[in-house]
Amino acid sequence: MNKKDKDWKNCLPEEVYKVLRDKGTEPPFTGKYTENKKKGAYLCAGCGQELFSSSSKFDSGTGWPSFTSPLNKNKVELRLDDSHFMHRTEVVCSKCEGHLGHVFDDGPKPTGKRFCINSLALKFKEK
Repeated sequence: MNKKDKDWKNCLPEEVYKVLRDKGTEPPFTGKYTENKKKGAYLCAGCGQELFSSSSKFDSGTGWPSFTSPLNKNKVELRLDDSHFMHRTEVVCSKCEGHLGHVFDDGPKPTGKRFCINSLALKFKEK
């Protein structure tokens, strides 16, 4: 997706822009999908690409929606993130390159992964 920064600013709410385009993070336990238990798909708030299924969502207790895996590995890109004096793995949408959150190696089986994703980076499509 080849949008310019000003186009993103015009089409996204300010708080969504800060997460998706400026790599911001919403405060823990404030996101609208943290406690969501409905069945469906989680889509990128920037481009609408389906990213995660409710079947891979779990309660990590961290304050952000957490998933064991994306719908498929081509839906997200993983990038090294050395910001804030930390070594982390950033998760971005493979279609629009929007910042979604980070992935950690402390999740449950079967993957052992915790995709810690900002609610502001997502939209939910109920099934």
